[in-house]
Amino acid sequence: MTTLKDPPQAADDHADLWLTPGELASWLSVVRLITRLPWAIDAQLQRDADLSMTEYMAMAMLAEAPDRTLRMSRLAEMTSVSLSRLSHLVKRLESRGYARREPDPVDGRFTNAGLLPAGMRKLEEAAPGHVALVRHLMVDNLSAERLRRLGQDAERIVQRIDSPAR
Repeated sequence: MTTLKDPPQAADDHADLWLTPGELASWLSVVRLITRLPWAIDAQLQRDADLSMTEYMAMAMLAEAPDRTLRMSRLAEMTSVSLSRLSHLVKRLESRGYARREPDPVDGRFTNAGLLPAGMRKLEEAAPGHVALVRHLMVDNLSAERLRRLGQDAERIVQRIDSPAR
């Protein structure tokens, strides 16, 4: 079995593709971060607020939107989930009285999601514990400069992911 650190012997013409030990160590650290950080945040939100991280993020995006309403397609982009998955998520939030779906009044071909007052209250109740964990795990764990640079680096990677040319 070929791994990221063990290039196949017959692929000498692709030797520049393989990760150096330092690159591999950095990559594996990032992999652990992008898998464990969402898990830790999700676990805290589930335990303390009975919300998933994606539910919390969707509600937070709606809370910041004009009239606390967004097109479902835009909300899917903002939360990095498929429209189908978001539809199920908003349906769950609707059943709990936190959100509503309705046709877009500007273009009825689209559906909007809106945050209801009960959803805003739930978000406000969940926010202190969520922010405390984010602060503990990330913000207070890095200097202001390192945090700024991490944010910039993450944004560069996201832009590369989102760019059409790969």
